[in-house]
Amino acid sequence: MISAQEIIRELHSCNVRVTPQRLKILSYLKGTDTHPTAEEIYQNVSENCYGLSLATVYNTLNLLKEHNLVLELKYGDLASRFDGNVMEHYHVYCKKCGKVSDFMGSPVNEVKLEAEEATGFAIESVRLDLYGYCGRCQTKHDA
Repeated sequence: MISAQEIIRELHSCNVRVTPQRLKILSYLKGTDTHPTAEEIYQNVSENCYGLSLATVYNTLNLLKEHNLVLELKYGDLASRFDGNVMEHYHVYCKKCGKVSDFMGSPVNEVKLEAEEATGFAIESVRLDLYGYCGRCQTKHDA
């Protein structure tokens, strides 16, 4: 779990003004691995953060995303999900319930190099999503 002081340093290093709302939202994202939507973030943070609106959550997420402090995960027409882990990693997505989990598989740098060699592209970032059914939904899917 990352401390409030570390989050404040992270915001300062990006020249982002520290507000109670930004601190709460980023702390929440750094402390969860559930990849919540903006609405879920609002529901979990608003009770402990005076004056927080859903619009503030969206604006803060956009600001944090611009400064590479959070990742936005888009899955088609579904609501975006947000990840406080900005280290390159993969995601596994349940096609039934929408659960998203982190996956630290083959080293990302190896995948980048392989793609660069195969395509001639200069790869700047990697986003690999794997789709299937989580353990809970697997049994329902098989039935």
